[in-house]
Amino acid sequence: MRKIIMAAIAASTLVPATLIPIAAQAQSAREVRESQRDYRRDQRDLRDARRYGDRRDVREARRDVRDSRRELREDWRDYRRSHRDVYRRQAYVGPRGYAYRPIGVGHRFEPQYYGSRYQVNNYSTYRLPAPRRGTRWVRYGNDVALVNVNNGRVLQVYDRFFW
Repeated sequence: MRKIIMAAIAASTLVPATLIPIAAQAQSAREVRESQRDYRRDQRDLRDARRYGDRRDVREARRDVRDSRRELREDWRDYRRSHRDVYRRQAYVGPRGYAYRPIGVGHRFEPQYYGSRYQVNNYSTYRLPAPRRGTRWVRYGNDVALVNVNNGRVLQVYDRFFW
């Protein structure tokens, strides 16, 4: 077994530099999916610990959820860094009178800001979760926001999402 590991390490040093990013990209997408799966499993474990466990079980389950959330965030950031071309978009041209101001959850957009011109239709390309009924992903500057189309309220924001 040791010889196989040493041979793999030696072979990896001989791989041309142009092939390394391709291998890293494929691995990164898989890691993101696995981290999402782990995060959902840890959330289920926390729910079960709250129902059936004692304080120690709940504390450990919370720690597991926190750690898996952190790992998921790091894997997603790695994926995003290795796929910069996907997150590079044209310059944002806002509606008349537009001036960028940072927004947060609860901010209310005017209807022209979440119209079809600013809607992010291919959310799966950016690995965004599917919007629920009555919501849509909207580009605002280099940010992306999940907006309730009935009242214009922002439900979730990812700052500096696009390059």
